[in-house]
Amino acid sequence: MITDLYSLYQDVILDHNRRPRNFRALEGFSQHADGYNPLCGDKVTIYLQMKDGRINDISFQGSGCAISTASASLLTETLKGKTRAEAEALFESFHDLLTGKDSGNSSELGGLGKLEVFSGVSEFPARVKCATLAWHTLRSALDKKSEVVSTE
Repeated sequence: MITDLYSLYQDVILDHNRRPRNFRALEGFSQHADGYNPLCGDKVTIYLQMKDGRINDISFQGSGCAISTASASLLTETLKGKTRAEAEALFESFHDLLTGKDSGNSSELGGLGKLEVFSGVSEFPARVKCATLAWHTLRSALDKKSEVVSTE
């Protein structure tokens, strides 16, 4: 079973790293933010187009490791169409998963779906920053903050 989970983890992470979804500058964005992980050099820009309190469209650009790129790609797929409150709840659930606060009950985690492939990251503290960079940058974009988000 652990081998199956590892295989799934590898497949999903590698697929989103090789072919990141929503990897583009978003035309007509209403909000954006930049993030930087000085530990490994990951950089990301998150673009949002908010409409009627929902994330109408979302994209990202940047460069980084496979974990960082896959996390940003899955973030954009997961959050398109969500409200700000839903995005915040998913951030909290995702962060709990990565920091080992996962109770093992996915309903408590707000139904993370494919994001659960990052569960193994909690065993590698330095990689948590890679996986959460896009998420912290998203929060900054939602808050319309202009300073660069740093994982340090």
